[in-house]
Amino acid sequence: MDYVYGPVPSRRLGQSLGIDTIPLKTCNWNCVYCQLGRTVPLTNQRKEYVPQDQVLAEVKQALEDHTPGSIDWVTFVGSGEPTLHSGIGWLIREVKDLTDLPVAVITNGSLLYLPEVREDLLPADAVMPSLDAGTAELYRALNRPHPDIPFERFQQGMIDFRKAYQGNLWVEVMLVRGLNDTERALRDIAEALRPIQPDEVHLAQPTRPPVETWVKPPTEEGLMRAQAILGDVAQVLHPAKGDFDLGSYHSLTEAVIGVITRHPMREDQLLSTLERWSPDKINQTLEELRESGRAQVIERYGAKFWSGSPSRYPEEEQSQRTAPKKGKRKDEK
Repeated sequence: MDYVYGPVPSRRLGQSLGIDTIPLKTCNWNCVYCQLGRTVPLTNQRKEYVPQDQVLAEVKQALEDHTPGSIDWVTFVGSGEPTLHSGIGWLIREVKDLTDLPVAVITNGSLLYLPEVREDLLPADAVMPSLDAGTAELYRALNRPHPDIPFERFQQGMIDFRKAYQGNLWVEVMLVRGLNDTERALRDIAEALRPIQPDEVHLAQPTRPPVETWVKPPTEEGLMRAQAILGDVAQVLHPAKGDFDLGSYHSLTEAVIGVITRHPMREDQLLSTLERWSPDKINQTLEELRESGRAQVIERYGAKFWSGSPSRYPEEEQSQRTAPKKGKRKDEK
């Protein structure tokens, strides 16, 4: 499958069947903590980036292939910003006609200033935008947005969406040590959230490979400070537990690439996911990943992460752009 993957374990949604309507990495932000690498270039153009009919056909097939109870949510979460796809509203409505499963949209929320985007997302059962900063200065430093989306426009879009939206509005705050986990920054965030009135605030930490090498998760003290300042509506998101479904592809190698391109995995997590296959099959899959040119290994926090090779990370922190065979080195050109 090209546009549907999983289900994968989600920190908020249990086993989530992912729908990716955006080519890697089509986004209007270039967040310092992004797990999918740098956005080059930024784009704020809405269009049909991938054929919506083909996306829907894959969703239908995936739902037919999985037994009841194996999927908890159907989630639009792109290899960039999913609301840049001009057909997302049609897709949400069509998916809801296919299944009784709840539908979520994970978005940066940057396009909610557009009335048509707000209208597109109204049928979703949960919308999960980001708000990592309470001031324009910190917003620019953390999210590095497209120039057409200043902070005031971004925040007002979420305020306007809240007025019309009847579903679950769960705002995510990604905490980065030394930037938005200070008392001043958190009080600014609390002030920015007040007119939005989210149902929940989810405190996230950069546990997957952040694009910028200096990004670190908050300390325990920083997490406690965030909970205290943001109040009872805030909850800490812990790493997801569960199984990655790799059965929706013609080959195991394609299945792994389908996941790591959108959802980079720690090497130990990848090996654990592959345990259900024979040692020979695991070795063959890892060899094919190394030889394919479509996977790379990134080092962050003293651990190795497997990601899709198109993702752009700082060169000095890459253990290998295209992972070479064991015992050999391949110089980056």
